[in-house]
Amino acid sequence: MERFIAHRTEDGREQTIKEHLQGTADRAAAFAAIFGQEELGRLAGFIHDVGKYTPLFQRRIRGENVEADHSTAGGYELMKLGLMPLAYCVMGHHGGLPDGGKKVDTAEKGTLMGRILRIRESRTPDMDYSAFQNEIILEKPAWAPPKLLLKGGFTVSFWIRMLYSCLVDADFLDTEAFMQGGTVQRGRAFLAEELLCKLTNFIAGWWKSDVPINQKRCEVLRQCIEAGEREKKGLFTLTVPTGGGKTVSSLAFALHHAKAKGLRRVVYVIPYCSIIEQTADTFCKILGKENVLEHYAEADFGDDPVKKLAAENWDMPVIVTTAVQFFESLFANKPSRCRKLHNLADSVIIFDEAQTLPLRYLKPCLQALAELTENYGASCVLCTATQPALGPLLKEIGPQFVCREITQDPKELYRFFRRVTFRQLGKLEDEELAQRLNGEKQALCIVGTRKQAQKIFSLLKEEGSFHLSTLMDPAHRRRVLRIIRARLRKGKPCRVVATSLIEAGVDVDFPAVYRAQAGLDSMIQAAGRCNRENKRPKEKSFVYLFEPQDEYCAHLPHSLRRPVDTAQVIGRKFEEIDAPEAIEAYFSELYRVSGPELDEKNILSGFEEAQNGLYPFAETAQKFHLIENDTRAVVISRTAAAQKLVRRLKGGEYSRALLRQLGRYSVNVYLNHFKALFEQDKLEFLDGGKEGIAVLRDLSCYSGKTGLALLPESGAALFDS
Repeated sequence: MERFIAHRTEDGREQTIKEHLQGTADRAAAFAAIFGQEELGRLAGFIHDVGKYTPLFQRRIRGENVEADHSTAGGYELMKLGLMPLAYCVMGHHGGLPDGGKKVDTAEKGTLMGRILRIRESRTPDMDYSAFQNEIILEKPAWAPPKLLLKGGFTVSFWIRMLYSCLVDADFLDTEAFMQGGTVQRGRAFLAEELLCKLTNFIAGWWKSDVPINQKRCEVLRQCIEAGEREKKGLFTLTVPTGGGKTVSSLAFALHHAKAKGLRRVVYVIPYCSIIEQTADTFCKILGKENVLEHYAEADFGDDPVKKLAAENWDMPVIVTTAVQFFESLFANKPSRCRKLHNLADSVIIFDEAQTLPLRYLKPCLQALAELTENYGASCVLCTATQPALGPLLKEIGPQFVCREITQDPKELYRFFRRVTFRQLGKLEDEELAQRLNGEKQALCIVGTRKQAQKIFSLLKEEGSFHLSTLMDPAHRRRVLRIIRARLRKGKPCRVVATSLIEAGVDVDFPAVYRAQAGLDSMIQAAGRCNRENKRPKEKSFVYLFEPQDEYCAHLPHSLRRPVDTAQVIGRKFEEIDAPEAIEAYFSELYRVSGPELDEKNILSGFEEAQNGLYPFAETAQKFHLIENDTRAVVISRTAAAQKLVRRLKGGEYSRALLRQLGRYSVNVYLNHFKALFEQDKLEFLDGGKEGIAVLRDLSCYSGKTGLALLPESGAALFDS
């Protein structure tokens, strides 16, 4: 009998198809069992590579230079069994979940329907995979669909994606085990008792404090511990004002809840890379580095093979990641992005700064959270000082989706932790604003555009003045932040002009803050950088709100103007704009006036209205981007560390790890800015010509104080942070 091969190593070892199918099936079954779909996971694993039984693939695996589609065959067999959901998974296990397409699609289409037609029409001897029947017996298992939400289309598509995650992760792991001779270094097990012991030791001294603010923080912490042990799984809010210790308290809830409910890991989702290291460092101090995985674009795993591999599928006790990584993975279609998703089942997922959930994708994101809690046993916590009013939107999905508040009296916490006084200044010209800042010994000014940040900074006294924006590469920003924190501690002059990157979660404490008009949540978050440690009376800790001069507001897109206008409406109704009632009214009104733009790209309707189970997986992955891809990265090689990385790239080295490290020294610019740099010959391109990696050739365009210059030809309409 012919020996059918799935994989071969360079030293000649061979893994048969049957061995690979069995190993993949066992792993996929174990993964899918977490959400009650063990037999479907097993079947997907058993059938995914039956296309490798063709003579064409066997010639390829033995060295011939021929192309062989081995993914479609298994999908076709599943279609014959009436299992279209699994057919998507198998057909996409290498190239990505395909669009369902239309029943009239031709064989040239890469859709599910097109590929089914293609395999029906390609009955050549070379493509005959029927030999699998001599080794594999296929039986349709008994299975039950998940609980359908809304019209059910999104629920089924989400279920397909979770099964797909089980299959592709199992496929990767079985192949990896064979290639490495049966040894695979993977992440650590989640041992709740061990982690809780570490947390208990870390906070042991906190309970003895006689300082009122620390006592109140401990009260919040105690409520989180008690709720974690008491509450059933589901949706939660944790509403704690800035300075209330919500980072450690939310971790305490997660660990106690995981132990009490038998959950498998903690996932901490953070909106900005600027604060992810700060949070991850805190968790590492508490739980040990070996238990915490930081997964974001610039994460450097060094020589740690366990963390490098765990980043692929989140097989670690505690994951700290970004909202971009988290949500874009939930709507992705490629194996590399989706293989981690099954590990969200039976997890505690904390969303830090929940008010930053993306407005344009708010409804699809909430629908995904509803699915995770309803059908995959997760508990999700929306954690913030400015809690968004999501109740009505969640109830549209189903009456069971009601968030339970973890703290006992958020209004009382607001009154206790209120540490600032707001002042309205009206419109300020740049010169007047700079004059006020120059009169302050220590002050933070947050503006809405990078252009204004550079302009205001140019008008400040040189001594003790600093600038922060995303026109500075991340490594540069971190160095400046360290200097700022040191000067604040020592009482030295420190005037900082920044964009919004500093306002949420960044640990700095200024006696005065100036904030250009913005959404209410942004202005309140900015206030969290004032009198953060409560060392001054609130009557002497001022947050000044001002309207910038017209040139910075004239061309704001409607999506950015709406939060400002809504905040102005709410500001006229409430004396205290940071009161819980004002925050709830702001978000309620913002969501009302946003209407259809809460699902701007019709992600939900694409799945809900899909006919005959033909879902737009690939199309959705192309559309769903929290940060639109209208920017290009420019590497700034002004430091020895950056120059060393560029030399490695020029020497021919090219890897994901190297690109990740380069991200620390890169600035993302809009395409018109990038075009201007290119046309003025400021860039050098590596690896791929104009489409390759761009390195700033002319370092005179990058200031050690303000970062990359805004060239006149690049335009001024730069609205992000």
